[in-house]
Amino acid sequence: LPLLTVFRLERAEGAARRAGLSTQPIWRKLWDDVMKTRPPNSENITCWRKKFLETFFSNVLHGVLDVSSDWRLNDHHFSPLLHSSPHVSQLTLCNMLQGAVELTAEHNQKVLENLAGSLQILKFQHLLSSDQSIRRSLVLLLHRLIHHGSVSQVSMYSWPVPDTVLLVLILSMSAGFWRSGNALAYHSSPCGLCRGEDKVQSQDLAQERAERGRSDEREWSDGENPKRSPRAPEEANAAVSRCGADDRLNSVLSGLRSPPLRNQTCSEASSKVPCDHTGIQGGSHCISDQLSCHPILRKTRRRLKSAVGKKRRCLRRSRGPYADPEDLYDFVFTVAREDNSGLLDKNSATEVENAENWTSSSPGSLCTGHAGCKKRGGSAGVFPLKAAHRFRSVSTLELFSIPLTGETCRTLSNLLSSWVSLENLVLSYNGLGANIFCILSGLRALSRHSDCHLRVVRVSDVFSHMPCMELVCCILSAFPQLHTLSVSFDLKNQLEGNRPEGNPSCSEAEIPESCLEQLEIRFPREPLHTTFLLPVLKASKSLQQLSLDSATLPCSQELGLLLEVLRECNPNLRKLSFHDVNLAEHQKEVLLLLQDPVLQEITFSFCRLFESSTTEFLSEIINTVKRNSSLKSLKLPGNRLGNHRLIALADIFSEDSSSSLCQLDVSSNCIKPDGLLEFTKKLEGHIQQRGGQIQFTHLRLFQNWLDQDAETAQEALRRLKAVCSVVNDSWDSSQAFADYISVM
Repeated sequence: LPLLTVFRLERAEGAARRAGLSTQPIWRKLWDDVMKTRPPNSENITCWRKKFLETFFSNVLHGVLDVSSDWRLNDHHFSPLLHSSPHVSQLTLCNMLQGAVELTAEHNQKVLENLAGSLQILKFQHLLSSDQSIRRSLVLLLHRLIHHGSVSQVSMYSWPVPDTVLLVLILSMSAGFWRSGNALAYHSSPCGLCRGEDKVQSQDLAQERAERGRSDEREWSDGENPKRSPRAPEEANAAVSRCGADDRLNSVLSGLRSPPLRNQTCSEASSKVPCDHTGIQGGSHCISDQLSCHPILRKTRRRLKSAVGKKRRCLRRSRGPYADPEDLYDFVFTVAREDNSGLLDKNSATEVENAENWTSSSPGSLCTGHAGCKKRGGSAGVFPLKAAHRFRSVSTLELFSIPLTGETCRTLSNLLSSWVSLENLVLSYNGLGANIFCILSGLRALSRHSDCHLRVVRVSDVFSHMPCMELVCCILSAFPQLHTLSVSFDLKNQLEGNRPEGNPSCSEAEIPESCLEQLEIRFPREPLHTTFLLPVLKASKSLQQLSLDSATLPCSQELGLLLEVLRECNPNLRKLSFHDVNLAEHQKEVLLLLQDPVLQEITFSFCRLFESSTTEFLSEIINTVKRNSSLKSLKLPGNRLGNHRLIALADIFSEDSSSSLCQLDVSSNCIKPDGLLEFTKKLEGHIQQRGGQIQFTHLRLFQNWLDQDAETAQEALRRLKAVCSVVNDSWDSSQAFADYISVM
């Protein structure tokens, strides 16, 4: 097996498995020899075959790896992209999207088909502006992988100056929107999968209506005129033909009434005349000729023709099979006024006109969250939902470090308003500012759909434009079905108190009983007022994890009230974390938490626990943990333990202890090699006294001063690793101290 090429090793995988042989060591060696890097989280990799082939695909696609550089990769039977594509579950496209161009090339059609079945996560990173031909390739790629594929997550990272057209295009197609007629048909024929699905649906509907017509005819013949002969076969065929035309007409007219809200496959109406009337759902089809065949609808035809004529002219037939380059811009940046045209039903138009603030946004209506969102006609950022078909959409959207302008936020808000398949939404460092109200507008509109699937929301940014607890209450009041909610801000906006007009405070909103299981709040140095937090906790009976970060405690009673509510209202709470919260004066509350019989994981991270404490406080902590048999993990990073306190913590595992502690985190605690060695010796003694029966399995030692005596540190780590799993790093304490002094 070691002498096989990648192609033959892959072919031999099944035979090796049947013979009880594992190829994992060979794939791991291939990784080391070819990739020459250590993958992140390598200890969690369960299948090196998949890891190698997935990374191999990406490196070949982006030109990072030359297959001729290693004989094991250079096999004339082996097509690198084709044979590795079935193993690719996540793919990253970057820079100028060269990967998208390559994958949509004609010679890689089979590769793209494989990816449509295997790819689940599609990532974009460090994107640059692209020309029209690259966007065409991206459109085809997204349509195949999302609309007709299995991609369930789209993530975008690090795009300091995003190309608005490209960004909105990715967002809209991720949400399942695409206008697939002439305006975006970059090949001479529409998508084959769309045509096939449309043909099958049309045939099924035509057959169903024909059978219904025959049934009605028989009932009429039997009841009214028993002597009337059955309909001739040719008449039945004519009926089927008429029903098919009716189906196409109904498809067009139903599109004019309201956009579909669920994921669905392409259902394009057929048309013989290549027209482009934006502002009509399914706007890529001219319906005039279809309507002219139906006398009963001629009046409707005249009305629609008049309205459409004022909006757009048909594309000139001389343009050929390719779309005008400006059509993509029209698709993404059609003015909002089209949503208010006479082509909308009366109720939808009324909803759009009456949307005055984010608390009353209607699904699919324009965002009017603040002054910057109140633009109607001419707003370049509003996505024309009425002009596009709805396809399958992704369930997870993540945007990391991508600035979102007001126009982009309005587009995203409108997309969110009907994105019922969305389960996970992550908006991280997008510079939202006052545009947070625009996002909330779309989310509140989405919450009104009974089939909304949103379960995870994570919002983080540098500046907060509204108090953290107010944002938490806003989201939870609209989405009591959320399982995870994370709100994180670094700094408080000095203009936070200036609330945009039309956006009343929702911190006083009633919080319904929720399904929340995980709540994470990072306060930008805000006081932790339990007045707003306690109602959220009382409504979250299923809460299992709570994390409070960078909050200040205005008085000692606040923490006591918090712990009381947690005991009474959150019986399922298993993990509690405090980070960068000064608990130096709250020793009583700390001990109460450590003796809680329900909590399994407690974190006091950079909480200054021992800043003003005595030796008695440390002894009380140790004795409390020794008596608590439910606590499994204790994390104490950044609390200035030092050598003497670390050595004392070894008594948690003494012979008279009933502790079940498995994990201990003492990172960033000024621990030196000699102190770690003494802790190890003391721990070994307790284990020997207990006959080797100990549940302690993991010790974390990141960013301690172990580089001051490398020999002693190595001895301590060697002896510790015989007892438990140790995770540490090669940290330069002198450089870290210099950096600390430089920023003081």
